[in-house]
Amino acid sequence: MSTTTPFPQGFLWGGATAANQVEGAYDQGGKGLSVQDVMPRGIVGPRTAEPTADNLKLEAIDFYHRYAEDIALFAKMGFGVYRFSIAWSRIFPKGDEAEPNEEGLAFYDRVLDELEKHGIEPLVTISHYETPLHLAETYDGWTDRRLIGFYENYARTLFERYGSRVKYWLTFNEINSLLHAPFMSGGINTPKEQLSDAQLYQAMHHELVASARATRIAREVAPNAQIGCMVLSMPVYPLTPSPADALAVMDFDHSNLVYGDVHTRGAYPGYFLRTLREKGIELEITDQDREDLTNTVDFVSFSYYMSVAQTADPAKKVTGEGNIMGGVPNPTLEASEWGWQIDPVGLRLVLNQFWDRWQKPLFIVENGLGARDELVEVDGVKTVIDDYRIAYLNDHLVQVGEAITDGVNVLGYTSWGCIDIVSASTAQLSKRYGFIYVDRNDDGSGTLERFEKKSFGWYAEVIRTNGASLTR
Repeated sequence: MSTTTPFPQGFLWGGATAANQVEGAYDQGGKGLSVQDVMPRGIVGPRTAEPTADNLKLEAIDFYHRYAEDIALFAKMGFGVYRFSIAWSRIFPKGDEAEPNEEGLAFYDRVLDELEKHGIEPLVTISHYETPLHLAETYDGWTDRRLIGFYENYARTLFERYGSRVKYWLTFNEINSLLHAPFMSGGINTPKEQLSDAQLYQAMHHELVASARATRIAREVAPNAQIGCMVLSMPVYPLTPSPADALAVMDFDHSNLVYGDVHTRGAYPGYFLRTLREKGIELEITDQDREDLTNTVDFVSFSYYMSVAQTADPAKKVTGEGNIMGGVPNPTLEASEWGWQIDPVGLRLVLNQFWDRWQKPLFIVENGLGARDELVEVDGVKTVIDDYRIAYLNDHLVQVGEAITDGVNVLGYTSWGCIDIVSASTAQLSKRYGFIYVDRNDDGSGTLERFEKKSFGWYAEVIRTNGASLTR
């Protein structure tokens, strides 16, 4: 074990969750329905007409009532930052109202009070796969330009209410997932197979404009705030040394990098304009849109779970299980039970790529291992011996340290699902990520009691030593 650490003083250690996966109380406090309330199977299943009892997110882990207890546990681990999202439909139940729901605003005031009490910096995601269901069903989500104005009103409301209390903001979660999961990511009610590329790219444009407008508003209303974008990172390797495979890698990379390029450079890159030309798509882009897009972000945040490979050979194009972004499984890597390939070095690669490309501070706001945990008793105390999670996180954090040594500016790291949550991809609770075990099962049974896993103490030591305790 090394006693030195590459992590700078002030590096923000913490954890991350999303409102729809932890809060529950889906019909309390004046909250309206969100798209998640009709997604009982996550991405993998069809939506339902109404909320149904088998949707674990309706109660989730009841953070809505237990936030003080959970934040106290985060503080016990030593969190310096906690990333959470605000549920849009708690603030604007339908999404298109002129005036916000005060009861919803007051709830997040209480959450911020608790974080301040423990000295934990909030990192707030404005829209995290939680589009109000009314906007999906009435406007077909982000395919409609009017959503820009609704989002603008929502973001302004948040900045005016919390701008003096929240330094770090993210506009959209994993904005580049829109093309792959249009209902969850973009509130687009039309079934994916019925959507044209033109509709999807137009929705993408609307979200990018809305993100840039929110950035501009934050600078007006909360000048001390830092505004970031958030993308799903997906480093990609050629399956073979063939130049054709290298070109396939470039094309795949471009399809993800365009979102960060627009957020950091303020305009669409040439390779994306070529894509539109070749698809025969002419986006509706106004002069005001172009002006809005020049409001670039202060930092880039991202999730990192896996890497993929690419090939130009149709016979070898087998999509990896559980991977919503496409890509071919890498034969040199092992995978989790849900088919996500485990690649710690990929995190160092993507940190270097993003820093070299955008020259903006980076924030790793999701990284973690979904696994089935078993609650056991050790010396009379219930816990989970999750050495597999410790090994996964250790190996990834070592690579973050290597990237920092490479010269990459990394602001912080928030482990995904720092407490067990309902999975976004499968809507299961058995796919657990947390340092804290929540006693709830896939059939909805359980006490909701919290228990510290072995990884809880491990992460507390990582934070206490600023990464010096990591095993290299």
